[in-house]
Amino acid sequence: MNEQHRSTEVVRQFQIEGELSAIAAFGSGHINDTYCAVFHQAGAPVRFILQRINTAIFKNPAALMENIQRVTSHLAAKLAGEQDCERRVLTLIPALDGRAWHVDAEGAYWRVYRFIEGARAYDAVESPQQAFQAAKAFGEFQKLLVDLPAPRLHDTIPGFHSTPSRFAAFEQAVAADVANRAVNAREEIEFALARQPNVSVLLEASLPERIAHNDTKFNNVLLDDATGEGLCAIDLDTVMPGLALYDFGDMVRTTTSVAMEDEQDLSRVTMQFPMFEALARGYLSSAASFLTKKENAHLAFAGKLITFEQGLRFLTDYLAGDTYYKVHRNGQNLDRCRSQFKLVESIDQQAEQMSLLISKLLHD
Repeated sequence: MNEQHRSTEVVRQFQIEGELSAIAAFGSGHINDTYCAVFHQAGAPVRFILQRINTAIFKNPAALMENIQRVTSHLAAKLAGEQDCERRVLTLIPALDGRAWHVDAEGAYWRVYRFIEGARAYDAVESPQQAFQAAKAFGEFQKLLVDLPAPRLHDTIPGFHSTPSRFAAFEQAVAADVANRAVNAREEIEFALARQPNVSVLLEASLPERIAHNDTKFNNVLLDDATGEGLCAIDLDTVMPGLALYDFGDMVRTTTSVAMEDEQDLSRVTMQFPMFEALARGYLSSAASFLTKKENAHLAFAGKLITFEQGLRFLTDYLAGDTYYKVHRNGQNLDRCRSQFKLVESIDQQAEQMSLLISKLLHD
């Protein structure tokens, strides 16, 4: 069965009224397979998002979907009655059997969301105002989930942001050198080893466990087409227990530099302070009400740690022979690592200014 026919068959296994009129691949995501399906309801087209969950990465898709179901239900209840409430949270469409997902004949797991109209995700940030709005939306997402009732959410990827574990995997990759590449990455290996004291800082800071998004790239929030307002956090597969600062740190990593993730001209890789300021203002406008003093004290550090962690992951994969991240040319993972490490250096150079800004924002 070809993919077009398969997706057509699967989307009919969900509780959607009307006649299916079109379905096609959608978006720029690299993990799940995503389609936009159009149904005619009462003579008007209504869009839905169909996704096949990548079970090679998410080993327990049922647990993942339980997380998403609990989180989106809680958010919807908290937002009920507010303006545009139905556009501020993803809405799952139940399968015919009532579950939040469908398993097809080949054992693949699928889900459907209602399409949020009049908003879009951007692959790259275009202005500090956009950065402010994205950070505000992610901060609001965390804030609304502070009181999610027990039980604890499932860990969809155990140890996802455990920097000490990532560092141990890096050391093992250096020692094994299975692809004979360590000779090409001597400077990067030395850079990483010199920063080992940083890897446990957040985990040893006695920070409270929160519900975190854990993948706060700029394109994982929808901005309103008319107002530019940050509307809705999307791509909830990694929503699980973690540290609030993981989310802020990943925003810094992915939003403050204009360079591509695999940029080879490292002179283009720099943390733009105006973009950091916009992120900090936006995030704290939502999150300051629940963050602790210890969390606030480590906000500026979080961006450096998460950027270092991602560079470490790229370097580990390069040394292991490119077994995790897709590559389209030789040395791409090493270029990705170099870009991240250059950003770490840029953040380091501005660390004092970053800390002063955070302090000022908290006391204004």
